[in-house]
Amino acid sequence: MSDSETIPDPKECRTCWLRITQREVEVDGEGEHLGEWRWQLLAAGVCAGFGVAGWLLPSLEWRLGCNLVAYVAGGWFAFEETWEKLRERSVDVHFLMLAVAIGAAMIGQWSEGAVLLFLFAFAGALEHFAMERTQREIRSLIQGAPKTATLVTVDGLEMEVPVDQLKMGQMIRLKPGALFPVDGDIASGETGVDESSLTGEATPVEKRVGDSVLSGTMNLWGAVDVQITRAAAESALQRIITLIRDAQRQKAPSQRFTDRFGSGYTLGILGLTAAMFFFWWLGCGIRPFVNGPLEPSAFYRAMTLLVVASPCALVLSIPSAILASIAAGAKRGILFRGGVAVEQLAEIEMVAMDKTGTLTTGELRVETVESFPPGREREVGEWAFSMERLSTHPLARAVTRHGKRQGLAPRELTGFQSVTGMGLEAFSQEAGVGKIRLGRRSWVLEGRSEGGDGIGIVAQSAGLGISEVWIGAGGFVGRLTLRDEIRAESAAVVAALHRRGLRSVVLTGDKREAAEHLREQLGVQEVRAELKPEEKLEFIEGLAREGRRAAMIGDGINDAPSLAAAHVGVAMGARGADAALEQADLILMHDRLENFLVAYDLSLKAKAVIRQNLTVSLGVIVVLVVCALAGRVPLPVGVMGHEGSTLIVVLNSLRLLFWRGPKA
Repeated sequence: MSDSETIPDPKECRTCWLRITQREVEVDGEGEHLGEWRWQLLAAGVCAGFGVAGWLLPSLEWRLGCNLVAYVAGGWFAFEETWEKLRERSVDVHFLMLAVAIGAAMIGQWSEGAVLLFLFAFAGALEHFAMERTQREIRSLIQGAPKTATLVTVDGLEMEVPVDQLKMGQMIRLKPGALFPVDGDIASGETGVDESSLTGEATPVEKRVGDSVLSGTMNLWGAVDVQITRAAAESALQRIITLIRDAQRQKAPSQRFTDRFGSGYTLGILGLTAAMFFFWWLGCGIRPFVNGPLEPSAFYRAMTLLVVASPCALVLSIPSAILASIAAGAKRGILFRGGVAVEQLAEIEMVAMDKTGTLTTGELRVETVESFPPGREREVGEWAFSMERLSTHPLARAVTRHGKRQGLAPRELTGFQSVTGMGLEAFSQEAGVGKIRLGRRSWVLEGRSEGGDGIGIVAQSAGLGISEVWIGAGGFVGRLTLRDEIRAESAAVVAALHRRGLRSVVLTGDKREAAEHLREQLGVQEVRAELKPEEKLEFIEGLAREGRRAAMIGDGINDAPSLAAAHVGVAMGARGADAALEQADLILMHDRLENFLVAYDLSLKAKAVIRQNLTVSLGVIVVLVVCALAGRVPLPVGVMGHEGSTLIVVLNSLRLLFWRGPKA
């Protein structure tokens, strides 16, 4: 292959990258309605303000003007949606709401119409806000991915090129701290890789020549050359993005409850109103438009029927309970991403949980400090702290935190250097110390016979899920063991799930031995280990195909596809990846796993309140409609019954704000 074929033109690459990135961001119509929720929220506010003014002002002219403004503001977006439906030769509940509002105005009940239009405008703003928040997730993934890479030519020259132009078989070079832009195999050098973004595993993975690396993971300490095995479009990170998109398409979209009535309810009420107008006029001989001294006109009766049949209380039945639930959850550090999450959480029968960052803290912790010979443990800790505080390795961060918590004093070091694939080396001027090594056991003990130099080393290998760091100097050898700490509340949460009749399962990329150890510690009912992101997604989708509704709790980018596909996706909020947070239906702020129990019980309570609201609102509508058909409901009585049911529904929903929470 010639150089002209191997090395793309930089200007052409840059232009192509920008074009492709723009196309990726705008996929599936993203960007088409960005910011629309702000205008809908403003319209709802204008409708509410002028509606209240039109109700309070004494002057008839001012009241009429305010009501007209409220109608225009509140009905603008509903009119747009109705017009689109009419162009498609269909109608929905938006058409009915506009008809009811106009009908209410024609018989002098402007406030009825203003309230209804405000509710619709406000609901539309919330819906579009949720849509826009969801669209940010894919854009954040694309923007966080590496945009360029250092290409190594056949002549050994280095050249910065856009990632999109990399081809299979080419060689790229990465320095410590850089993200791998594509999948490949190590061709030269050794390093450690932080794969937590894809596998959830907190412990770094050592990589040598021939080992594979994945895009989106971080090169920790060694400079390496990587031979590309997959183009950027087929890389691990791109597969994650694709999985999220696919899961989003498969997941049922959020729906407002009123949409469930659809065209049938709208056409039914409008048809009934028109039929009754002609029945009263032609069949009963009632005046069509002019009220008699003791008898209302047919049109007045028809508009009364239309008003009492309008689902104001029904429209409020779910939103009022949902908003109260969201507010009650927010006070407890729980963020519901819309009404669908509130309703669906009560329907789950299984809870799938990621391990790292969910059941564990996601941060390594020093568990033991040993010295050989015994008795010099604090000295071992001080030297390890002194060495590791100069490094950015995840194990080093854990040792540094341990040293600060224990109040260990740092020692003076000179000649500090990092030895690729082995560890750290430095020198001390203190008597009897000399050269100090910290890192892998074989390297630290290199040149020592076990016990032959007067240092008796009797140490079993680290247990399941435990990492170790060795340190050696002139007269001592030491070992520090580290573990990803299990959350203190995890066992209690798992037990509480079982008491509620929910099955527990752990989905993790960790080794099976570590996962089984976790099962023993927490008592979870099922463990699936060594799973890739697509395998986690396959498990969740398999449950859905079987009709089993599951919640998925996770915190990493590797969990995002599963969160999207689950009946309810739950993300840990304090340290969760942006992809997981944006994809989740429910976010547990402050990383408090026990708040999932609060959210679940709150969802059950909200669903009960919704059922009560529906019973009241539907019951009142049925009674009022029947009485209106018989001509037995004066308009003031119909309005009182209509508004009374609305008030009952709202007050019933507000009880959720004072809900005290679950009993474990």
